Amino acid sequence: MQLRRREIDTIVLCGVATDYGVESTARFAYEYGFQQIFAEDAMTSRSQEQHDAAVNFVFKRIGRVRKTQEILESIGTGA
Repeated sequence: MQLRRREIDTIVLCGVATDYGVESTARFAYEYGFQQIFAEDAMTSRSQEQHDAAVNFVFKRIGRVRKTQEILESIGTGA
């Protein structure tokens, strides 16, 4: 509700437990109609296989997967 009040429609997701925490948040955000960008190099999981599965089979279907540097450059804060 706070995001809607601020007229925010796009979120950038990153974090720990790619296939649990990040994926769970992403699924809810998708159901609520938010546009999503996933910083794939700013999240991790217990194994590379679990991380890759979430990125390739879930995130790519519900949002855009990008590197952190690409995201920063697109919003004008790239280092």
